[in-house]
Amino acid sequence: MKKKNTQNTKKKIVSAAWKLFYEQGYNGTTIDDIVSESGTSKGSFYHYFSCKDDLLSSLAYLFDEKYEELRDVMPDQMSSVQKMLFLNKELFRMIDNSISIDLLTQLLSSQLITKNEKSLLDRNRTYFRLLRQIVTDGQKKGEISDKNSVNDIVKAYALYERALLYDWCLCNGEYSLSDYSSKMLPMFLNGYLSGG
Repeated sequence: MKKKNTQNTKKKIVSAAWKLFYEQGYNGTTIDDIVSESGTSKGSFYHYFSCKDDLLSSLAYLFDEKYEELRDVMPDQMSSVQKMLFLNKELFRMIDNSISIDLLTQLLSSQLITKNEKSLLDRNRTYFRLLRQIVTDGQKKGEISDKNSVNDIVKAYALYERALLYDWCLCNGEYSLSDYSSKMLPMFLNGYLSGG
């Protein structure tokens, strides 16, 4: 029970921080603001994070919360490819509507220079576990070719998404991330279909 409460406290802090970063900007948000919005304490904040900058890598885990929500509402009758398209569309729609380009840019750049944990590459994240399950199921059902390993397909898919996020930041969000990906991702995935 204690572990669950611990995870809930950290999630509250992360969720509150990103909500405030979007509403007030990163520089306009203080640790006191985050503590107040999350309904936690400064001690709890400093138990998980040494400073506000540490929260930048937590964006990947906020994305995982979205994936957990989507996993629970994703129709079972969808094919594996439809599931990947659905997850991508909904996550990128969330980014379009609630994650500032500046914050996403800071996350991507922090992943390049950090010597510690690279949250975007953490294979234990919900993101990677869910994708591995979808691809595994797709190969078992004959929807996805087994010419490539599950891990290779998941790695390529994650690379596609990171590349698009990077380009979107470079272009300063001049296009809808979710709309553009909805056009491009089917072409990318086509190469992994059985008979493709």
